[in-house]
Amino acid sequence: MQALESLLVRLEALVARAETLLPVPVTPPDWNAVAFRWRVSNGRGRLDAVRHPHKIRLADLQGVDAQRTAIERNTRQFVAGRPANNVLLTGARGTGKSSLVKGVLLKFAKKGLRLIEVDRNDLVNLPEIIDLVADRPERFIVFCDDLSFEASEPGYKALKSALDGSIAGTPENLLIYATSNRRHLMPERMAENREVTRGEEGEIHPGETTEEKISLSERFGLWLSFYPFDQEHYLEICIHWLHQFGVEEKSVLAGRPQWRQEALQWALQRGSRSGRVAWQFARDFAGRQK
Repeated sequence: MQALESLLVRLEALVARAETLLPVPVTPPDWNAVAFRWRVSNGRGRLDAVRHPHKIRLADLQGVDAQRTAIERNTRQFVAGRPANNVLLTGARGTGKSSLVKGVLLKFAKKGLRLIEVDRNDLVNLPEIIDLVADRPERFIVFCDDLSFEASEPGYKALKSALDGSIAGTPENLLIYATSNRRHLMPERMAENREVTRGEEGEIHPGETTEEKISLSERFGLWLSFYPFDQEHYLEICIHWLHQFGVEEKSVLAGRPQWRQEALQWALQRGSRSGRVAWQFARDFAGRQK
């Protein structure tokens, strides 16, 4: 009897250890959420709801009127079930690329728009994500922020196929919006210039490496470029955010030499005049004034 009890205890311990090795059941996504992150653990991916999405209004994004109009129009078409393009936003850092994507989510969430943020290293799971949302009634934007690749990365081919190049078509309720500091999403090297060949009449033919890099960015139907702001434009954005943070207009105008000098010094210390830098300065200045 004692031997049997000892055997049962050992069996229970063995079962408990075995259970820890089994994959955890994947819980279904909370489809009531408006934003998700794709997470991978123990080799299995899942959609985690973002409980507190970053809310930013499109009207708060200054100095990018043309880009804002284009992405808003494209997203409105998409939400309405009309044809729309995948979007690539490239250019200077801190100029509002990611904020524009968050802004369209805030504007169109009540009309069924949803956002799925996917890290570059998890882009290999794009086919799984597509299958997961293909039959949903909502409209999904897969958001890849600060995207760049080396040619050997598996996510590169997965994204390329998802954009345009797989035997399986992308569902009509999904688009891909990506931001990058690189126009072609991959590093460019001097050695690639040696691959260029010339035709009979002086025509230039890019080498295979360059063609490979261009082929990915060309799969995005809409390109939006962002450029650094000049000084006056930067200061206008500072004024906008000072007002948003509760600094009264008369206080800003009365103390113009003070805040203007501080704003320029703030930008100089960071080596950039951008919307992000203006927002950071305004937060600091408004906090000190209050």
